[in-house]
Amino acid sequence: MDGAADQHWPISKLASVSGISEAHFARSFKEAFGIPPHRYLLTRRIERARAMLRDTDLSITEVAFAAGWNSLGTFTRTFRDVTGQTPGQSQVEQKVIVHAFAEVPHCFVSAAQRPDLKIAVSEKRRIQFADSDVTEEEEVT
Repeated sequence: MDGAADQHWPISKLASVSGISEAHFARSFKEAFGIPPHRYLLTRRIERARAMLRDTDLSITEVAFAAGWNSLGTFTRTFRDVTGQTPGQSQVEQKVIVHAFAEVPHCFVSAAQRPDLKIAVSEKRRIQFADSDVTEEEEVT
């Protein structure tokens, strides 16, 4: 998955290559990496997209498709939900700070900037939405 994060990796394919059931694969993967396979893949895709936004002159659309997304809208929404920035904002910021990390090994920079996906992106959105509803209710009262 790391070497080809832009490809489709269904659990059924991963489990069959491993020679175990889908449920056992998913459980074992989460035990080993601390997150489910889908979130792991999402993390790698976000990392790759951030690197391409920083290191290339590709458009955001080209980066989205090269990193494995099938939709620019889904890429932009997921990227913003995970990183807190739009791809365009990240691109500008990354190009500015790239010189600050010139002497630091790339693997350390990547690890430090790795998205923290302890909960699903959809769950994160639901929590943020619920928090915003509470704030609005408090303002009305």
